[in-house]
Amino acid sequence: MGDTTLIIGAGPAGLAMARALRARGIDYTHVDSLSGPGGIWDIDAPGTPMYESAHFISSRTASGFAGFPMPDDYPDYPDHRRILAYLRAFADAYDLTDQIRFGTEVTALQREGDRWQVTYGDGLGEEFASVIVCTGAQWVPSLPELPGFTGEVRHSATYRSADEFRGRRVLIVGGGNSGCDIACDAAAAADHASISLRRGYWFIPKHVFGLPSDVVGGKGSFLPKRLERAALQPLLRLLVGDLTRLGLEKPDHKLFETHPIMNDQLLHHLRHGDIVARRGIASAAGNTVTFTDGTSDDFDLVLFATGYRHAVPFAQHLFGDEQHPDGLYLSAFSRRHQGLYTVGFVETNSGAYPLFDRQAHLVAGYLDETARGTPGAAQFARRIRSDRPRLTNGLRFDASPRHRGYVDSDAFVAYLDRTAVEFGWTLPAGGGVSR
Repeated sequence: MGDTTLIIGAGPAGLAMARALRARGIDYTHVDSLSGPGGIWDIDAPGTPMYESAHFISSRTASGFAGFPMPDDYPDYPDHRRILAYLRAFADAYDLTDQIRFGTEVTALQREGDRWQVTYGDGLGEEFASVIVCTGAQWVPSLPELPGFTGEVRHSATYRSADEFRGRRVLIVGGGNSGCDIACDAAAAADHASISLRRGYWFIPKHVFGLPSDVVGGKGSFLPKRLERAALQPLLRLLVGDLTRLGLEKPDHKLFETHPIMNDQLLHHLRHGDIVARRGIASAAGNTVTFTDGTSDDFDLVLFATGYRHAVPFAQHLFGDEQHPDGLYLSAFSRRHQGLYTVGFVETNSGAYPLFDRQAHLVAGYLDETARGTPGAAQFARRIRSDRPRLTNGLRFDASPRHRGYVDSDAFVAYLDRTAVEFGWTLPAGGGVSR
């Protein structure tokens, strides 16, 4: 097969995709704007949202690539340096690193006839039959406005170290995992720290009975999700207690209906008075922020940990909604543009790397059969256009923008695996081919 496929991005998704293509003997070009593999996990990379205290949210046991587990001497929840080392070891083990053209930024992507025209930052361009976008979903911050506030306002994408909080009055806004992590840094370092949450959330401890919670939870994943939830909600209440005592609101939704918060350190700091829980922001004037319950406080810095848009700046016209790319079958195959694929944009409630693996091998299988003109390729092309699977596992996800297109991991994995078996595109032994 000729070198007619381009992979854009050499973070976790791009590396999984490159390994899948190599496993099938598919030639490809691989580019990345950074200086080495790893994507956001390289804290020194321009634009990365990584911060010094960042650790994996899912445990190493449930988070490695197929055939390439994380080292046994890694802790249950590795820090960003270990994750970067793991990704680079993965790239080297499968001879992926030397195939990547680093320092190569894609600035435009257009369909011209039956080819894709790619333009790079130096003004040069190339043509490809297929393009796989693996740039990731955490590069374009979603930053709300705070009218009337005269202190410093930033997004958490610019945050690196707790030293930035010393001697300051800090408000963290947002209840995602990064927001809770950074709030813990503020609790330890700031003169005064608060966290503003618009609603109540379910907090899941990182360890249950001494084991990583996703390992314990995985033992119940054979149950229908509603039965699993019926068992886990009372257990969580028993483990973490009444969170309204800490100033947090009671969750206004059932377990699993929003992205899980894997954090017990924030509860520790709330219990010790190191940080104050606040409601959503109502208004601001000068350095004073007023919350929806009528309370107010003064701050020097408001740090919005309000997430990211799933934007593809060089090709947003091809993907539609910046909050969540639309028109994608299994979050990987464009329904509207032939030869356009993505890996790494799926929103779900589990470790991401095993999902990237599965998506990558489906894309590689389809590209392989398309090049050979097999009946399987034509059959799958029809499926891309018409199949609309429900991948919620019976859950009713929150209506927030974050959860548009959200899938339940168990349902998503089961569907990907059934599809892979049906078409014969399963992961090879060891996940790929090592040379």
